[in-house]
Amino acid sequence: MSVNALTAVPSARSIPATSAFRGRIGCDARSGHYPVPGRYRLHLSPSCPHCLKIAVAHSLLGLEDACPVTLLPAVPDGPGGEHSALRPLYEASAHRYAGAAVAPVLSDDWSGRIVSTHAPDIMRDLARRFGGERPPLYPKGMEAEIEAVGHLCEQGINATAQRAGRADADDAERDSALGSLLRTLRSLEGRLARQDYLLGDRLTAADIELWVGLVQLDTVHRWHLDAAAVHRIADHPALWAYARRLAGDPAFGAHLDLDGIARRHHAHCRGLEAAGAAVQIVEWAAHAPDRASSRGGERGGHRLSGGVSTAVTGSREG
Repeated sequence: MSVNALTAVPSARSIPATSAFRGRIGCDARSGHYPVPGRYRLHLSPSCPHCLKIAVAHSLLGLEDACPVTLLPAVPDGPGGEHSALRPLYEASAHRYAGAAVAPVLSDDWSGRIVSTHAPDIMRDLARRFGGERPPLYPKGMEAEIEAVGHLCEQGINATAQRAGRADADDAERDSALGSLLRTLRSLEGRLARQDYLLGDRLTAADIELWVGLVQLDTVHRWHLDAAAVHRIADHPALWAYARRLAGDPAFGAHLDLDGIARRHHAHCRGLEAAGAAVQIVEWAAHAPDRASSRGGERGGHRLSGGVSTAVTGSREG
């Protein structure tokens, strides 16, 4: 099933085209980055959406032992979104490195250097080099569709929601951005009303992309939208039932640091709070497993029980 049926959006990504480090595991023998369990380490702050995607994929793949995770504070403690704990690693990896030491990072414990800071590459390498017998997050023949979903989430959800809530934009600009966002959500709603997952009957990396995009929409972008806009966004019952259902899976919901997301957002955001801040779409804490009790107990399979709930008829919870 082609993702082209979804709303078309520009192909530019919010992820920088030139990440500081773009090494790959198992793709270039000259790099020496062979897929050896226990050799690599992730440095993640799950309050960051790119880190959250990697954390979910890591749990779905059951890589707790094969690739350990070092958790970073929710709010970066240095300029440019830098984590000071990562500074030595960056400086060991690039002579006189002058940029910000940001997460996510995939490092090589053998050399003490960074392999990659590019979230999409990290997710693909974890899935392809260490996935083992787990159901594939990147099934053969679906790579282009999954990449298209990533573009859709970045531009059709995140970028349009940001534009719709910009305090320095005029009414016409905000209305245009909101209209684009709603068209994207309507396309997704139609798809998820008739199937369990975005690309069919099994969970893929596309679902990670979309779920994190919906988390950001409700926990970050909503703060700068008016109440009427949030009610219109919430009026997609199949889409938000899907978000709740995935939140109930420990591989997803156990990584939700709602307080950390809020603190990270308010630490750097200078936008004006709008009435939509009071209209929460999903009661994430009620659906997500307890983070502490779920650590080490994530289930291994990708298949969740049940389909999209037909009992969710309201556009908001609570």
